[in-house]
Amino acid sequence: MFTPLFRRAGLLATAFLLIFIAGCSKKEVSTETANGKVLRIGNGAEPEDIDPQVVTGVGENKIITALIEGLVTYSPDGGIAPGVAETWEISADGLLYTFHLRDNAKWSNGDPVTAQDFVRSFQRMLTPSLGAEYAYKLFHLVNGEEFNTGKITDFAQVGAKALDARTLQLTLKHRTPFLLESLKHYAWFPVHIPTVEKFGGLTRKGSAWTRPGNYVGNGPFNLVSWKPNQKITVTRSATYWDHATVKLDGIEFYAIDKDDTEERLFRTGELDYSYTLPLNKIETYRREHQDTYRQTPYYGVYFYRLNTTRKPLDDKRVRRALALAIDRESLIKNILRSGGQSPALNFTPPSDKFTSNARIAGDLDEAKRLLVEAGYPEGKNMPPVEILFNTSESHRVIAEAIQQMWKTRLGVNALIVNQEWKVYLNSQQTLNYQVARAGWIGDYDDPNTFLDMWVTGGGNNQTGWSNAEYDRLLHGALATPTEEARMAVYQKLEAILADEVPVIPIYFYSRIYAISPKVKNWITTPLDNRAWKWVDLAD
Repeated sequence: MFTPLFRRAGLLATAFLLIFIAGCSKKEVSTETANGKVLRIGNGAEPEDIDPQVVTGVGENKIITALIEGLVTYSPDGGIAPGVAETWEISADGLLYTFHLRDNAKWSNGDPVTAQDFVRSFQRMLTPSLGAEYAYKLFHLVNGEEFNTGKITDFAQVGAKALDARTLQLTLKHRTPFLLESLKHYAWFPVHIPTVEKFGGLTRKGSAWTRPGNYVGNGPFNLVSWKPNQKITVTRSATYWDHATVKLDGIEFYAIDKDDTEERLFRTGELDYSYTLPLNKIETYRREHQDTYRQTPYYGVYFYRLNTTRKPLDDKRVRRALALAIDRESLIKNILRSGGQSPALNFTPPSDKFTSNARIAGDLDEAKRLLVEAGYPEGKNMPPVEILFNTSESHRVIAEAIQQMWKTRLGVNALIVNQEWKVYLNSQQTLNYQVARAGWIGDYDDPNTFLDMWVTGGGNNQTGWSNAEYDRLLHGALATPTEEARMAVYQKLEAILADEVPVIPIYFYSRIYAISPKVKNWITTPLDNRAWKWVDLAD
């Protein structure tokens, strides 16, 4: 998933805070009182949407998982727990999954959640005209890719069947050992088709079905308000099948793209959780606020996308030179303040399952040689490149540091361009950029979630890069007879990425944030995901 970087107080303190923020950021921060336990969290930039079949972001994920539940969900310890599916069976060959839906699963309007809801939602996700970036996540289904690419038009041929109202059968074209883990992700979530259809959203993005008053979900919370560029508020659902387990009465997701503003709100008690901390505050929190400071493993990579369809980035020698000229150790030590990040010279973060052997090999001398070979000795005659980033002071200072490295080390001029989240996403989707800051957090715990991004035409590729051998290997990886053989294929894929450099990996993430001691049952996972129904707030 794309990631944007980034409790109550007395009346006098609140009034002062509102005046201060209004003067500094021109952002209205609501302090309306809500009854019961209401968790207030910083959630990064204003969400693109809260339609699970058209978004790709981390911030969007946090909101959607409060409103909609899939077949499975997160257990209290971060594992797999039954969601809408009460039980399931997997065939001996791993190709047939049969899910039995619980009879008390309901939509927020009272309709039962049925197997057909999932089938029709998968059909919408794979419909070519919708243009869902995450459609490829469902290509594990028999004929899922063929339907999405228009090779077939009869969805009845796709491996998703409702055997009856409460029995869903998925037929896979290959063994997919991480399928249950991937089903936690919103790409596989159902939507209430009659509502989506009512507002004309079956085959287009941005319809009004996601507005308050229209939204129909099946999760532990219901959408009650959306104040653009301020906050989204959800309250506990009375129709959710596991209503009795839900601890919170509500959650307020604040859209704050300025790290300093978010930290200030946390420090003064207006937020219970700060999505990130300003780089210049990390050491202070580490030393002086150990009760709220958190630094945890994070299965993700910070990188720069390269538009390989534009000169001079269509030349892999230029791409490799730019990658080799970045001093990652210096970035981590001097810019990121050694917050647990590690330098990245390959794309997939190391894990218990997989550690890449490939690296973007070479040093600064090699980078200079490559530029000479490409016709740009010491950067001469090379046009400036633009570095695009979404609004965040952290992204800005990283871009400025890399801009300086390219200039002093290679003689390459770079310009930095800032866009707000939605515009930034559109610029990448339409290839209207040269170099773009990006971050990717695993959608599930498997290297496939990083490597399947770069298939030709993949919805999250967005580089214009295509490699036939990469596609062939990726498509064959899941057909291998053993996990060892599958990981060996992934080593080859990493080697191709390290050679071709359609993206420049910069560092592997570590989660750094602040959270109030009042927040209870906040599980820590490498994906930083959880089922909101377990989270509690002390009185």
